[in-house]
Amino acid sequence: MITVLRIGHRPERDKRITTHVALVSRAFGADKIIVDKVDDKLKRTIDNVSKKFGGNFELEFGNYSEAIRKFKGTKVHLTMYGVPIEEKIDEIKKIENIMVIVGSEKVPRPIYEMADYNIAVKNQPHSEVSALSIFLDRLGREKGLKGELKIIPQEKGKKVLRIPGREECLALLDKYGADDRLKRHSVMCSKVALTTGKGCDSDPRLLEAGALLHDIGRTVTHSIFHGVEGYKILKREDMDETIARFCSTHVGAGLLKNTAKKLKLPDQDYIPRTIEEKIVCNSDTLLKGDKVVTIEEIAENYKKKGLASEVPRLKRLNSYLEKKCNFRIEDLMKLNEQ
Repeated sequence: MITVLRIGHRPERDKRITTHVALVSRAFGADKIIVDKVDDKLKRTIDNVSKKFGGNFELEFGNYSEAIRKFKGTKVHLTMYGVPIEEKIDEIKKIENIMVIVGSEKVPRPIYEMADYNIAVKNQPHSEVSALSIFLDRLGREKGLKGELKIIPQEKGKKVLRIPGREECLALLDKYGADDRLKRHSVMCSKVALTTGKGCDSDPRLLEAGALLHDIGRTVTHSIFHGVEGYKILKREDMDETIARFCSTHVGAGLLKNTAKKLKLPDQDYIPRTIEEKIVCNSDTLLKGDKVVTIEEIAENYKKKGLASEVPRLKRLNSYLEKKCNFRIEDLMKLNEQ
């Protein structure tokens, strides 16, 4: 666990710097920050960031001397007068419970004595924000933070993806008149997707949203066009393309261009590309209503519908995900009993 202690905060003068100290702490893997002066605006800012971008980062207020005295772990004070970070970082990496002490303009002399380590990122005057950033980066305990907003890296410009939460997705199904059968199927699809996704590098927020909304087009039609209709619904609801694509890419193992053309579907991409799209697609395939069944049973059902040509691709996708996400159908079928 990593706790950052910010001492010398002056609410009337240091709002921006202390905010940056807190944001760096959260982004680079700290679990909480203790600030020695109460600042309600600061707390609202940090709580809002955590809500939007994820994580369980905490902000507390308290006397710094008491916080240091009560802390059961190793205390690391960042100061330009300390030992160069290169000499001690490997030693510090082995410590589990760390308090990182970050000062402001002038640090009281006793802090140097109370600290187990006085560490310098540079033995030159510079910002406490940069010192904390570099130290936490070298410590290497950054966590995967997942909230309702997700930054999509871009070479140019900026893109932020808003991922609807479970309650919003369920409310959207209700809005379009989804019956109980469809809702049970969608909820089970989300359970299968989330269980599958645990074994690989996937975003559970996207999996849940995509699985809950993938069949919303069935409120319009149960034909092969339900994927297209669902895509249209989500675009009308101002959902990002990333979310809307779960509707158009979940049918079968994703429809090839020539298949989509034969079925007279609109000219667009129906192939699941991302790991999340593939998992949701496969999760839906493995369901008969709200029950997980074997891939063989699904294959037989496809043959009866005259879609035998799609079976090899269904099996390939399932086999790929079994290896990629390290799951077994037998484990997923246990969800039927819950």
